[in-house]
Amino acid sequence: MARQNKYLENIYSVTSAEDMQRYYDRWADSYDDELIASGYQTPQRCAQALAHHSTDKAAPVLDFACGTGLSGLALREAGFTCIDGTDVSPGMLAQARQTGAYRQLLQGAIDQKLDLRDKGYAGIVASGAIGIGAAPAEYLDWAIDTLGPGGLFVVSLNDHTREDPDFEPRLTRAVDAGRAEMLHAEDGEHLPSMGLRARVYVLRKR
Repeated sequence: MARQNKYLENIYSVTSAEDMQRYYDRWADSYDDELIASGYQTPQRCAQALAHHSTDKAAPVLDFACGTGLSGLALREAGFTCIDGTDVSPGMLAQARQTGAYRQLLQGAIDQKLDLRDKGYAGIVASGAIGIGAAPAEYLDWAIDTLGPGGLFVVSLNDHTREDPDFEPRLTRAVDAGRAEMLHAEDGEHLPSMGLRARVYVLRKR
């Protein structure tokens, strides 16, 4: 098992954005096998949370840091029909393209946030995508700013990430400032084989 999960077990030691992109490129071919073998629950939890609060499953949804497409497939299974994905890793995007889950796939840059405010997304999902070993905390604010009024932001923060004071408090500040309303915050399994849990949040943009 240790050999099989070599990328998963070491992801939290990767720090720089450039190293992160290279790491995910190398991981792309074995990513699905490692995550599925570890009992990865978060894509389904996030998709179901969005489905519970969504009023139009045909409206466009962005799968942020979509990786190989596990989250896109979960969104499809939950009934969403218009899904775009974005990721900084070309290797991950190549795998995501093969799923057929996406209308469009966009490659982001490690040093510049995509401006997607004109895309009219009704929802943004960041499933296991923001946190330690993934996108930095400022993407929580970026997602909220990208949505129009009434848009839904679904994000999971795992146990490691919730211990870092730069992540969860950003959601609290957005709610306190009147930028968003908290609709849902539920703890549950993330990577059971590693004993790792995550909290899934749903926020509605005001």
